[in-house]
Amino acid sequence: MSAGINVAILGATGAVGTEIIQLLEERNFPIAKLKLLASPRSSGQEISFRGETLTVEEVTADSFKDVDLVLASAGGSTSKTWAQTIVDAGAVMVDNSSAFRMEDNVPLIVPEVNPEAASQHQGIIANPNCTTILMGLAVFPLHQVQSLQRLIVATYQSASGAGAKAMAELKTQAQAILNDETPTATAFPYPLAFNVFPHNSPLNEQGYCQEEMKMVKETRKIFGDSQLRISATCVRVPVLRAHSEAINLEFAEPFAVGKAKAILAEAPGVELREDWENNYFPMPNEATGKDAVFVGRIRQDISHPCGLELWLSGDQIRKGAALNAVQIAELLVKENLLKTTASAVSV
Repeated sequence: MSAGINVAILGATGAVGTEIIQLLEERNFPIAKLKLLASPRSSGQEISFRGETLTVEEVTADSFKDVDLVLASAGGSTSKTWAQTIVDAGAVMVDNSSAFRMEDNVPLIVPEVNPEAASQHQGIIANPNCTTILMGLAVFPLHQVQSLQRLIVATYQSASGAGAKAMAELKTQAQAILNDETPTATAFPYPLAFNVFPHNSPLNEQGYCQEEMKMVKETRKIFGDSQLRISATCVRVPVLRAHSEAINLEFAEPFAVGKAKAILAEAPGVELREDWENNYFPMPNEATGKDAVFVGRIRQDISHPCGLELWLSGDQIRKGAALNAVQIAELLVKENLLKTTASAVSV
């Protein structure tokens, strides 16, 4: 491989890990050596990268020797298990799990929103939840211009948010129903095909699920506003890939629709998609596989003079996970931030 840095992908055979490998090649990320790491059951698999065949290795305590950057997407427990080893080895970990997102000493970054936070890392940088990333791209450019007072969001989350198994199960369930058979569910508590149900993560005492509270807490941290009023309702829908969100924004003063559209048309990572005459707006099947978050149906909230409504669709595996992680890695390289600034982390 060409000159660059030594990179390890932890969870290389999963949906996000696979996408990360593809993006590193697509975006010509500067890699001297790429190491693919996974659990014992996935070790030995062969993956092509830049014309070479790489073999997936079982992760061990020696896996991170001479590694500069670890892109982790193997789940929270795995990240917690290996975080200290990674940092002690002198590498920086960009973690896709929720394990460290709310830790005070761990930056939570969307590069288009708060890239300055990267300079504060102590060996770990957290990738936000997919729904938080997609929403942040659409909302933060408006918040920068006119202070946001309140945010209400409803999500329409695809099967792929639960991995490849959930996507395959959705197809199987749909076929079963079309054949007048009873579908079975293992990836979710209930069959998703031809169905809709609230997100199945655990509920708190207030009745909000874990996924909803991730959006609340993570957005506050990324925006740097611990008092921002946010409420979320997260829902699973029978879509294979790409999430959608309906967002209501309340500002301190009226926000002209034309002004909002002009801002979002120029916002990084956002693609404005609206054709009011033909009732055409963002759709998940068009957002699938795309880097940008598609935003549209921007309109005045008829119930509030300072309110705006908008709709978005975005690929949660790509920008909602893998692409955001790779962009963080690109930021670290560009700003020369790959050296760990602390010898220990809180795990």
